[in-house]
Amino acid sequence: MFDVIIIGGGAAGFYCAIHIAEANPKLKIAILERGKQVLTKVKVSGGGRCNVTHAEFEPSSLVKNYPRGEKELLGPFHIYSTADTIRFFEKRGISIKTESDGRMFPVSNSSQTIIDCFLDEIGKYGIQLLKSSSVINIMTHKDINSGKEGGWRVQSVKKEYQAKRIVVATGSSTKMWNLLEHLGHTIVTPVPSLFTFNINDSRIAGIQGVSTPARIELLPRQIINKEVKSQFKSRIGEASNLISEGPVLITHWGLSGPAVLKLSARAARLLNECNYRFRIRINWLPDFYKQGLLALFNEIKQIEAKKTVYKTKAIDIPARLWGKLVMASDIARDLKWADVSKQQLDRLGQFITASEFNVDGKSTFKEEFVTAGGVDLKEVNFKTFESKILPNLYFAGEVLNIDAITGGFNFQNAWTGAYIAARAIAKSFQETLLK
Repeated sequence: MFDVIIIGGGAAGFYCAIHIAEANPKLKIAILERGKQVLTKVKVSGGGRCNVTHAEFEPSSLVKNYPRGEKELLGPFHIYSTADTIRFFEKRGISIKTESDGRMFPVSNSSQTIIDCFLDEIGKYGIQLLKSSSVINIMTHKDINSGKEGGWRVQSVKKEYQAKRIVVATGSSTKMWNLLEHLGHTIVTPVPSLFTFNINDSRIAGIQGVSTPARIELLPRQIINKEVKSQFKSRIGEASNLISEGPVLITHWGLSGPAVLKLSARAARLLNECNYRFRIRINWLPDFYKQGLLALFNEIKQIEAKKTVYKTKAIDIPARLWGKLVMASDIARDLKWADVSKQQLDRLGQFITASEFNVDGKSTFKEEFVTAGGVDLKEVNFKTFESKILPNLYFAGEVLNIDAITGGFNFQNAWTGAYIAARAIAKSFQETLLK
């Protein structure tokens, strides 16, 4: 019999186990992991450097980065947030650094630093790590002494275990969601959250690797399902979060970068409904509108009359992107500013400030697969992260219908939920002893 079984050997699972043991070292704790390896998502995060959190220290601002979970996480972030995460690692000899975009990494620039820390901690506290132990069933269990429901039987592919408390920290696991649904929980259907846009368009073809700040907004597109099209138009009309601004990266397959990933997270369910076929409008020069840009072009036309438009980059965007947009505007490579027509400049101004692209499909963002969906948040007590339906069942991480934009925010959700669940579990055992 274990005091606590944690299902899932990922970031949230380890963090929760460590905090339970730290609060009460006498508790018998086990982590069940379905695979042969643990902390696999930690290993690949941030290109192998582990983006542990983000330098956003005010809870009311931090929650704005969670398309699902914004309201529910405000209270938890007041209890345990970014500064607490940093203190946890620094207490264990791991210095955390902040990069220019706010992402935070271990100074070692290696995710192995975080993995080693977690493995050392569970070893120190005697927490059992049971690998290749995929859970196939979870059942309530009557206490032998009282005869009351409250304990748990957890059946893995290897053997069956008993526990007084269980924590589900399995991330995006369809099998676990099915088990939880069987136990009475509502599961919000999962859809991809962080993804890049597939675009086939001559204006960005052949210039992969170009990155520049831009503003992107979603536009309606002819969709077979008229009901979905109506919802799309309605939500675009009322939701400012369907506009994103930040760096955009041109790739072999289309567009990526922080601005695209933010938009994909905010509109995850909507874009799934239209089968990832939609339109976007991009302003490659967010500080300018078309009319202001045309006025600038007319000034340049006078000053740089003898120079070619193609080679004279008039604005602050990458030269390769400028060249593509100039050519798309039917401006020949050897055409001089003095000879360019009003119509050609108008077209160029349109392409720079309001380029429209058809998106046909998505691609997963690196190995960092994140989903929108999971356990319905109405069924969770966010003061303890305990199930409102089943006592002594707790949650942490992406098993819940919570997800964030890229940049360390998904890990912060894992750390916060794991800590609060751990604190509640440790307290519940203390209260049991006092009775």
